[in-house]
Amino acid sequence: MPYIPTRYFCLIAAVITVAIAAASRLVTNDYFFFAGYVVLQYVVMSTAWNILGGYTGYVNFGTAGFFAIGAYTAVVLHKLFAPWLPVSIVAGGVLAGLVGLGMGYLTLRLRGVFFAIATLALAIVLQTLVTNWDFVGGSRGVYIIRPATGPFGHGYIEYLFLTMLVLSTISICVARAIEHSKLGYGLATIRDDELAAEASGVPTLKLKLIATMLSGALMGMCGAPLPYYVTYLDPSSGFNLAFAVNSIAMPLIGGTSSWLGPVIGALLLATIQQIATVTISSALNLLIVGVIMVGFVTVAPNGIIGLFERGGRARRRPAQKEAA
Repeated sequence: MPYIPTRYFCLIAAVITVAIAAASRLVTNDYFFFAGYVVLQYVVMSTAWNILGGYTGYVNFGTAGFFAIGAYTAVVLHKLFAPWLPVSIVAGGVLAGLVGLGMGYLTLRLRGVFFAIATLALAIVLQTLVTNWDFVGGSRGVYIIRPATGPFGHGYIEYLFLTMLVLSTISICVARAIEHSKLGYGLATIRDDELAAEASGVPTLKLKLIATMLSGALMGMCGAPLPYYVTYLDPSSGFNLAFAVNSIAMPLIGGTSSWLGPVIGALLLATIQQIATVTISSALNLLIVGVIMVGFVTVAPNGIIGLFERGGRARRRPAQKEAA
C-alpha cells in the first residue's frame, strides 16, 4: 500500500466523516445513533490507549479514570453554567491531559506490571474522590437533563453521535500523525528496547510524558459527552470496568502496531457487543471480550493486522525464492 502523507490522510478522513454524517440524516431509527455512539466511543478510547500502550509499550489500566475525568468535568460545567458540549469536551480533554502529565511524572519511571498497577491505583483514587464529592452527586449519582434537540435542529442523540464521529476522526488522525513522525519513531524505540534508546540519546521520559498526556486528553474528550448520553451518572458507571477492559482488548485484537488495529478491533468488538445486547443480554459483553481475546492471543497474538501481515509475507516468500 502506498504511503499517504498525513495531511492528505486527514483530508480523506474528513471527507469520509462528512459523507457518514450526511448519510446518517437518512436514518429514522434512533437506536442506530445510540449504538453508533458506543461503537465510535470505543474507537476513540482504543485509539487513545494505543498511543501509550501500543506505540510505547506501557500498559495503562487507568483508562476509566481518564474517561471519567472528562465525564465529571462536563457535569461540573453543566451545573455551573451549562456551556455548549464542545466547550465541555475541550475542558475535559485539557484536564485529563494534565492529570496524565502528572501521572507520568510519578509513574513512568516504573516499568511493566508496576506501571500497570500504578495506573489502576490512580483510577481507584479518582473514583474514591468522586464518590465523596457531593457537588457532583457523590455515591448517589447525578441526573443530567438532556436537551430535546441539538444546535442544528435534529435530535440530541443524533448530535451526540455526530460529535463522537468527529472525535473518532480526530483521534485517528492524531494516532496516524504520531505513527509517521519523529515522535512515533521515538516511541517505537522505547517499546522495542528502552535501555538501548536511552543509550542512543533518545529523550525517553519526555516522549513518554507526551504520549501519556495525549492519550489521557483523548480519553477525557471522549468521556465528556457521556453524562448527556446516559442522563444519569454515578461513580460505578463513570469508572466502569468495561471501559478499561474494552480499551485494552480492542487494540490487542486489532493489532497494536499501527493506527488501524485499534479501529478494526473497536468496530468489530463493539458491534458484536451491541448486537449481543439487543439479541441476548448486555451481561455477556465482557464474556464476549474474554472469549475473543483468548482466541486471538492463541491464533493471532499480533492481532488482525499481524495476521494479514503474516499472510502477505507468506505469499511473497515463494516469489522471492524464484527471483533468487
